[in-house]
Amino acid sequence: MKTVSSLVPGLAAQIEAIVTKDDLASALGSGDVAVLGTPRMIALAEAATMKALSGALDEGWTSVGTRVDMRHLAPTPQGGTLRVRAELTGVDGRALTFAVEVLDGNILAGRGTIERFLVERETFLMRVQQRRD
Repeated sequence: MKTVSSLVPGLAAQIEAIVTKDDLASALGSGDVAVLGTPRMIALAEAATMKALSGALDEGWTSVGTRVDMRHLAPTPQGGTLRVRAELTGVDGRALTFAVEVLDGNILAGRGTIERFLVERETFLMRVQQRRD
């Protein structure tokens, strides 16, 4: 499978997001304060990993998240602009490891690792459907 051979540590991407009221812990149910909720931070970090893989996988292949280890280090209020960076740091067969950072201006708001696993999309979805049947 050439999918894995084209993936090397250092592959990276960055996304930006402005924190909206829907991103707040109070809106997500993960807290009762009006700051960026950890679930949203994790979702943004996963989106950055997907962007890093964009165009790097063979047609018909994708990746699924398998593990998240994230530290939420600083609060970000509504209206804050986040820069979320993901860098591929490890490839072990079809298992991928990314280092992720979330910056609120110059403040490190979050840091962690995300693991993803490469799957053939149709085969994966077929197996999911078989579990439902």
